[in-house]
Amino acid sequence: MNLSGNTILITGGGSGIGRGLAEAFHGLGNQVIIAGRRRGVLDEVTQANPGMKSLTVDMENRAAIRTFAAQAVEQFPSLNVLINNAGIMRVEKLTAQQADLADAEAIVTTNLLGPIRLTAALLPHLRQRSSTIITVSSGLAFVPLVFTPTYCATKAAIHSYSQSLRYQLKSTPVEVIELAPPYVQTHLMDGAEDPRAMPLKEFIAEVMEIFKTQPTPSEILVERVKQMRNAERESRYDGTFAGLNGGMAARFEEEWKA
Repeated sequence: MNLSGNTILITGGGSGIGRGLAEAFHGLGNQVIIAGRRRGVLDEVTQANPGMKSLTVDMENRAAIRTFAAQAVEQFPSLNVLINNAGIMRVEKLTAQQADLADAEAIVTTNLLGPIRLTAALLPHLRQRSSTIITVSSGLAFVPLVFTPTYCATKAAIHSYSQSLRYQLKSTPVEVIELAPPYVQTHLMDGAEDPRAMPLKEFIAEVMEIFKTQPTPSEILVERVKQMRNAERESRYDGTFAGLNGGMAARFEEEWKA
């Protein structure tokens, strides 16, 4: 993937990792379009980064995604990079869900169906040029946090989907790259001030250094996520699983009691 001269669409670009990537690519001379649900948040980011553009989209709405994709191509015909970053993460106590699966269904719709639908809508356009699709999974795709089961399941599915998409597009000019972040200091799950999380600026800086590698790796993995990504292949999955979930148990069990 070239690091400059692209037209890049980033979903969930108004905050956290999405905003960090948007600003990093913007600084390298790319035309960046951020997308999200909240117009005020998008406007704040574009005002802070002159030349950056924005579009609104509801990633839970199938029809809205189709309309959004057509709008993006019409307004930005040189679009050649899609970063499927939008996602939500919620704590779920499975033994208490019973008939109310609203959180689980919203997570699946946003985190999994959203990227699948948007990728499908934009593929006819992207396949006509040298282009890149970047999916955002998570270290939790490989070792789940048991307190956020549906989130972890969607990220595991994104990892699997990325592999299949890459294979099916191998004879086309479209490359598929998976970005798997570790626990990063963002407002997702109120982690912005958590000292256990990787500082966002450090994460974005390391990611951009990896993007400079040629050819670009099929998986973008900062050092901090490799403990989880490689846990099973290095025969230490059980210990990694126990350490992750034991270390977070007190925090989430208190949320369940609230």
